[in-house]
Amino acid sequence: MSASCQVWGVKRSARLFALAEHLRSRRTGVTAEELAGHFGVTVRTIYRDLDTLRDAELPLTAERGRGGGYALDRAYSLPPVNFTAREAALLLRIGAHVREMRLVPFTTALSSALTKVRAALPLARQRELGLELDGLQFTGVPATACPEPVRRAVEEAWFSRVPLRLRYVDSSGVRTTRTVRLDAVVMERSLTLLNVDDLDKKERRQFRLDRIEWAEAVTGVAPAMQ
Repeated sequence: MSASCQVWGVKRSARLFALAEHLRSRRTGVTAEELAGHFGVTVRTIYRDLDTLRDAELPLTAERGRGGGYALDRAYSLPPVNFTAREAALLLRIGAHVREMRLVPFTTALSSALTKVRAALPLARQRELGLELDGLQFTGVPATACPEPVRRAVEEAWFSRVPLRLRYVDSSGVRTTRTVRLDAVVMERSLTLLNVDDLDKKERRQFRLDRIEWAEAVTGVAPAMQ
C-alpha cells in the first residue's frame, strides 16, 4: 500500500497534523489538487483544511506560477506534547481558575491554549483527566468584571501591538475618550490595571480595566517596536 493510501482513512485532526508536516517537509509549493490526491480527499476538503491551518496561525503561504502552490515555513515544527493526566489536569484547572477569576483579560488566547492541552492527551488519558479534575477545586474572590467587547479589544491591541481607543469613567464619574498604547497589564487581587502611554496627552497613565466602558483596537497602524 502506498504512503498516500495509508493516510486516506485517518481522522481529520490527524490529517491536519499530517498535512502541516507534509507542507513543511517540501522544498517547493504543492497544489491543492496534489494534496487532495495524496490524502485521498476532495479538493474542497483540502481547502477547508488549509483554512483551518490558517485559523490556527500556521505560517502558510500560497504562490502562483511554476513551482508554486501552498507551502509552510520550514522553520515551523509540531513538537510532541506528552502530558500525563495529572499534569494536564493541573494546567487545565489552574487555567480555568485564572479565566473564571478574570485575573487576566486575555481569555480568548487562554481558552485556546487550554483546549490544545486537553486535545494533546490520548483518549485513555482524557478519561483519567476527568477523574483528576473532579478532585481539584480553587476558590477566591472574583476580579472586577469588564464588558466582554472591551476585554476582546484589549486582547487584540495587546497581542497585535496596536493602539487602543477607549472611553474611560474616572472615580468622579467623568467620561473621557483616549487613544493609548498598552505598556503593561497589572493584576491585583480584585483589579486588572492597564499601564498605558496616553497618545493624546503624551503622558503615562494607569487605567482600571473595569472602568473602561467601550474600547476598540486601532487597526491599520504599524505595530509598536519591541
